[in-house]
Amino acid sequence: MDFSWTEEQLEYKEKVIDFAKSNLDLPVFDNDEGSIFSREAWERCAAFGIQGLSVPKEYGGQFDEVQFLTANLAMESLGYACRDNGLCLGLSAQMWTVQYPISQFCTPKQKEKFLPKLVSGSWVGCHALTEPKAGSDVYNMQTIAEKVDGGYILNGKKHYITFAPIADVILVFANVNPKLGNFGITGFLVEKEMKGVIRGDNQAKMGLRTIPFGDIIFENCFVPDENRMGGEGSGWGITINSLEHDRSNVLAWQVGSMQYQLEQTIQHVKQRKQFGKPIVEFQAVSNRLADMKMRLETSRLLLYKVAWLNERGKSAALESAMLKLLLSESFVESSIDTIRNYGGHGYISQNEIERDMRDAVGTLLLAGTSDIQRNIISDLILDK
Repeated sequence: MDFSWTEEQLEYKEKVIDFAKSNLDLPVFDNDEGSIFSREAWERCAAFGIQGLSVPKEYGGQFDEVQFLTANLAMESLGYACRDNGLCLGLSAQMWTVQYPISQFCTPKQKEKFLPKLVSGSWVGCHALTEPKAGSDVYNMQTIAEKVDGGYILNGKKHYITFAPIADVILVFANVNPKLGNFGITGFLVEKEMKGVIRGDNQAKMGLRTIPFGDIIFENCFVPDENRMGGEGSGWGITINSLEHDRSNVLAWQVGSMQYQLEQTIQHVKQRKQFGKPIVEFQAVSNRLADMKMRLETSRLLLYKVAWLNERGKSAALESAMLKLLLSESFVESSIDTIRNYGGHGYISQNEIERDMRDAVGTLLLAGTSDIQRNIISDLILDK
């Protein structure tokens, strides 16, 4: 297993950092307070090619085939140089839960219709799986798709969906035959102008406020046959594949954020003096730095390993669950340690330090909670 980078990959990493510093210097404090999504930043990322990292070049992507290592290195670099965690998460969510499944499971005609618009930034897509009674128990979904001439009638509600208030295309899962349980689940690509799509307001939340978040109700929504994703009942397999790649890639930016946290914290504790000496000389402070470094490096290594497995077409069900668990928990802990090392300065919102902690908490829940990841890990190692 060789994690050395090519010269081209390292050059691309620096280009991403330079791009983010030059083009994504956002008013994040104001956007966070107002729950404002920067469409301008989204389109700048598309023009640079970020959204194209999860799609083959044939449909607007950057490379002939998806390069998972390069994609995760790019998102790590974006997390390092861009302070808008919500934007980073939103990009990752669209790339890996909307674009990548479309590229893997849709017909050429569907790919040609949806992927170029998503990659170009002109469209935003969302992945609608979670429901009020189907969160961690995701396959207990109540949304129904009834077969009619020429298509399906969708009825149901999706809950806590990233980009729900503004999405141009919704990758939604519904059951075409509840008697079959999981084997009736089917994917559909619902477009915003279709009748019967009712969007909830952008919901206020603890963190990650710079990406819209809310509910979608389908009320006798007609979806034509050509917008069905795969065959009837194939949605279960699509979601398993999609969730594995989501866990493998969606939090890559957090590695960069933790790197930035550590560098800024080291700089602060060397300069800040108490009792006549820099606070870095106090063991409690330096020990927190050691913990932050350990979390960063172990997360980075597991991220690269999972991307390495994905790039070779190998199963990463166990590793992706471990990565999702480790990355999300590590970002929370390192964000708290950062606030502790900054003291009161870190607790004041205008200093833009505490926001990482608020943003980090949300990542414990998305793509499967930490409890669910532990269940997956234990099941796999016990061969259940």
